[in-house]
Amino acid sequence: MIVTGQPEEFRELLGRARAEGAVVGLHPTMGALHPGHLANIRQAAHDCDLAAVTIFVNPLQFGPGEDFEKYPRTLDQDLAAADEAGAGVVLCPPPEAMFSQVPLTTVAVRGLSGRWEGASRPGHFDGVATIVTKLFALAGECRAYFGEKDFQQLAVVRRLVADLSLPVEVVACPTVREPDGLALSSRNRYLGQDERRAAPGIYWALLAGKRSIEEDGLRDGHEVVRTMVRACEREPLVDLEYAAVVRPDDLEPLDEVVLPARLLIAGRVGRARLIDNVAVGGEGT
Repeated sequence: MIVTGQPEEFRELLGRARAEGAVVGLHPTMGALHPGHLANIRQAAHDCDLAAVTIFVNPLQFGPGEDFEKYPRTLDQDLAAADEAGAGVVLCPPPEAMFSQVPLTTVAVRGLSGRWEGASRPGHFDGVATIVTKLFALAGECRAYFGEKDFQQLAVVRRLVADLSLPVEVVACPTVREPDGLALSSRNRYLGQDERRAAPGIYWALLAGKRSIEEDGLRDGHEVVRTMVRACEREPLVDLEYAAVVRPDDLEPLDEVVLPARLLIAGRVGRARLIDNVAVGGEGT
């Protein structure tokens, strides 16, 4: 595995591989790799001739008071894990290599970025879209692997690729979960013992909403949301921020549930802010 901190060297390595006929798979990350990331890297390595990984804690997607400084940074462990998962090239640049000066150019995916996570974290998706576009520019033609756990991010990336005609095929990877259903996330390490026991309540609330649609035939979107809220209220350590039933492509809320659909949820458990989602009616993986 080749490790570089220089974006231009990363570009050259991937360009050279493509010139030799290789298909490149890219998995952008902010590090603190967990088994969900590693499953995505393994998928890229399986599908492609060269699996490339980026590890960069992107300051553009953190708002005031968020956990940028405290975000876990475990580079040595990440590199060993990525190597074992099949990565061939890893870019782990220092901030000054990615942004030698404050960027004056940003990418914004209007509409998709304004709801749900975008409303809770203003500016977050502009930061995501900007760094992803920059990484795509460095990587060139590739398949890009993104987890479904961050479903709104996935939708934003899909739309920016389509709108900007980028030579990138976006591949959605299934959410990886603990045995009790908790979606794997770098922020799970913030959970205390009691909070860890409570955190799967977010997923169980999603399942309650899913059952209400698929098994009970409920089609009133507001009632589906209330079903998820009631389920979440059974776990007092979960502080729910939002629950929603939406169209998968543009994340518009559904007053009347039309399948396929996607259920979204976000909440705080202690100091950890957790998000999750499930597909309904056959949508997604």
